[in-house]
Amino acid sequence: MNENTYFSRTIDGELLSWSKTPNRKTLLLRGARQVGKSSVVKNFAKSFQYYVEVNFDDRKDVHTFFEQSFTPQEICDQLSFLFRIPIIPGETLLFFDEIQQCLPALSKLRYFYEQYPQLHLIAAGSLLEFAIKEIPSFGVGRIRSLFLFPFSFEEFLRALGDGLLVDAYRKATPQKPLQEAIHNLLIYRLKTFLIIGGMPEAVSEYVKKQDMLHSQIVLNDIIISLKNDFAKYKKRIPALRINEVFESVARQAEGKFIYEKAAT
Repeated sequence: MNENTYFSRTIDGELLSWSKTPNRKTLLLRGARQVGKSSVVKNFAKSFQYYVEVNFDDRKDVHTFFEQSFTPQEICDQLSFLFRIPIIPGETLLFFDEIQQCLPALSKLRYFYEQYPQLHLIAAGSLLEFAIKEIPSFGVGRIRSLFLFPFSFEEFLRALGDGLLVDAYRKATPQKPLQEAIHNLLIYRLKTFLIIGGMPEAVSEYVKKQDMLHSQIVLNDIIISLKNDFAKYKKRIPALRINEVFESVARQAEGKFIYEKAAT
């Protein structure tokens, strides 16, 4: 299996519907880190003739385009020159990734809807709540937020090639329950899913190797990278406190989460 294999997500259909909606709003794709935001957009981009991706974390040079008084169309012209890819409404998908790293770009999203509505523009970022609080106006009514979460159980089954199994349990009723063999297979898959979780990289590793150990290695790497990022938010919340809450989530997973117990 190709390492870059894309597994379909429920959100794929929502992106397609958005793209065909008249007077569509600028789309802001929100969700935690590493849940697959960039991957779903890159897969969706295959339905366009051109695709321009601007990663504000990597490309600090483009920040100035948004800090100046350029119109959305002028910004697109500058990006087209820089990336050497045409930005044509209806033919190009423009993707602003890690937009929380450029507050001027986040604040200008509303103007793309107001002044350049023909363009298909998607922005994505993590922990956007912090960034939105720092801008004077977010553009209520002009930006549509769409949330992406880790793989659901159904998405996990489809990644394993068990789409027929999904169809079977959807059709099951108290009057026509699943056959025992199919029910047992579903239970086995559910237990596997609960161990692996829904992070795309961990799911992909399991699909490729059918080995929980390799998936666990991926999960450990994700946990380490998340903890390393805690320091980025120390101006708002002490990194130690974030770590206490993070560790406590697992300890309190069986019941209601109580913030007062985070440090115990």
